[in-house]
Amino acid sequence: MKLRINTELLVGVIAVILGLIAGAILMMATGNDAIEGYHYLFAGGLMNLERVGNTLAMATPLILTGLSVAFAFRTGLFNIGTPGQVLIGGLAATIVGLTVDLPKPLLLSLAIVVATAGGAIWGIIPGLLKARFNVHEVVSGIMMNWIAYWITYYMVPAYFKGSYETESRHIPEAASLKVQWLTDLFAGSYINLGLFIAAISVIFVAVVLDRTVLGYQLKAVGFNRHAAEYAGISVNRNIVLSMMIAGALSGLGGAALYTGYATSIQIGVMPSQGFDGIAVALLGATSPIGVVGAGLFFGLLQSGKGFMSAMTDIPPEIGDTIIACIIYFAATSVLIRNFINGVKRRIANRGQ
Repeated sequence: MKLRINTELLVGVIAVILGLIAGAILMMATGNDAIEGYHYLFAGGLMNLERVGNTLAMATPLILTGLSVAFAFRTGLFNIGTPGQVLIGGLAATIVGLTVDLPKPLLLSLAIVVATAGGAIWGIIPGLLKARFNVHEVVSGIMMNWIAYWITYYMVPAYFKGSYETESRHIPEAASLKVQWLTDLFAGSYINLGLFIAAISVIFVAVVLDRTVLGYQLKAVGFNRHAAEYAGISVNRNIVLSMMIAGALSGLGGAALYTGYATSIQIGVMPSQGFDGIAVALLGATSPIGVVGAGLFFGLLQSGKGFMSAMTDIPPEIGDTIIACIIYFAATSVLIRNFINGVKRRIANRGQ
């Protein structure tokens, strides 16, 4: 077990290093200083308390969507419907914030519950289609993404239009996950209570997967569906449960994004945090702790790329390209893992 963890850690570290090298090559190819670029990229997310808070705020929805994808992966499913689940969870939380008048603790609790339920519903539909009709979850997940997109596109301007046609009204302070003491602690950053929701979710996923019978059954289905069925485990039930829990986690990510980091919801935009969650899960080797590390790293890159662009001639798209390269190398982790195992075998043979 220890060897496996070390190997997975090495795979992630090597993927990051290769991605950073690819980014450095791109910077130099555009006539810029790569060392200077990386200095401002990381300084943009870490140079003071405010920027650290912004990095944490940026990482929060990434951690939640990464957990969503990772949870489904552990059951042998690919939850590509995370953007739609984020969108519908954020829409549900925004609607509660704009239409319900309650004290802040009650209103936030209701918004979180509704966002979780919205994401769970958006996850359970592909799960049911997979379990009952063997419809591939990728196909149905993409379908649900666009259904969420067009529902939001219709509802926001029709019922919750703000100053512009393309966005909703701003939610009141009572419906926002931002709290003054936390904002003051991080010198006015966007950090919010979503960070604590993400932390609780990490613990929840870790406990469910590694400490419960349900987690054992979910992983058994993921390892070998036919063997699990032969052992008496209800495969269809666990498929639906896995997608429901994964959807609920993405719904929480939507609440953290639209009522924490932002104060309104825009139409015509599919939230990139949903797709980025796939990268976070891959880089984090689908483990809860790995997802936290990957989410924080991607949050740092997202938070710092604007500062890098402002201080140098390097376009902010380079930051997105670095993330894309890291995703590519993380996706080819089999090759990296084989290389690491080959090196270990050579070292072991020399030791003999």
